[in-house]
Amino acid sequence: MPRTKSNVSKKARRKKILKLASGHYGKRSKWYRLAKESVMKALTYAYRDRKKKKSDFRSLWNIRINAALRPVEISYSRFINGLKRSNIVLNRKTLSNLAISDIEAFNSVVAEVKKNIA
Repeated sequence: MPRTKSNVSKKARRKKILKLASGHYGKRSKWYRLAKESVMKALTYAYRDRKKKKSDFRSLWNIRINAALRPVEISYSRFINGLKRSNIVLNRKTLSNLAISDIEAFNSVVAEVKKNIA
């Protein structure tokens, strides 16, 4: 049985890892062993943070809504509860955008919610 060599596949594997590591600092972008570790860690962070990004944005929207509600003297939790009681179906992203760009529309939503809170 003839002996097989792995030169082509080995070179392709190394090339792929080094391409992914380009832009990493120092030896991490040039030495295969360090590049492999660096790429594995970077891909792990990327996967984790794609999930975390959703949580971060929801938190940001909540903060923005709460900041817009404070001058109207209503808390965030009471507002969300009032939204559900009023059967107003607006997600937090939309409410946040309203609070930033169209404060009149946001205040009309708040006024509608205030009717059902008391």
